[in-house]
Amino acid sequence: MSLDQSFIGRAYPPTRPYEVGREKIREFASAIKDESPLCRDVEAAKAAGYPDVIAPPTFAVILSMGAHDAIVEDPQLGLDYSRVVHGQQEFTHHRPIRAGDRLVTVVRVDDIKTRAGNDFLTVRAEISTVEGEPVCTAKSMLVARGTAEGEE
Repeated sequence: MSLDQSFIGRAYPPTRPYEVGREKIREFASAIKDESPLCRDVEAAKAAGYPDVIAPPTFAVILSMGAHDAIVEDPQLGLDYSRVVHGQQEFTHHRPIRAGDRLVTVVRVDDIKTRAGNDFLTVRAEISTVEGEPVCTAKSMLVARGTAEGEE
């Protein structure tokens, strides 16, 4: 069964605040082999004009993918997550994510397309501080394989 097109434009409530910690940034940087001192050394980050260490740009995936749970777990959408692959990801940073940030994410369905028996779900996650300062826009495409049988 194809995904419900009426979900296009639907936004979900903000996530609970996520507190960005120095150690989480260091762990993520290590995991992706980012050796930048800006991710590890407070003094280096301050010398570069930041108030604290900054996260690698892809750190935003932690927040965006966590926020996707609201969509994935919405029974009305009808998404069979066992058939989903991650098709695309892009980030637009308004400023770096930094230690000490308290961030919330609002996720929305931007588009649903059906091609070759697959559903393509485009999701946008707006990440901001709890005060409302925009930090990052993350867009991703989830592909539900074989869920739109017989439709083009």
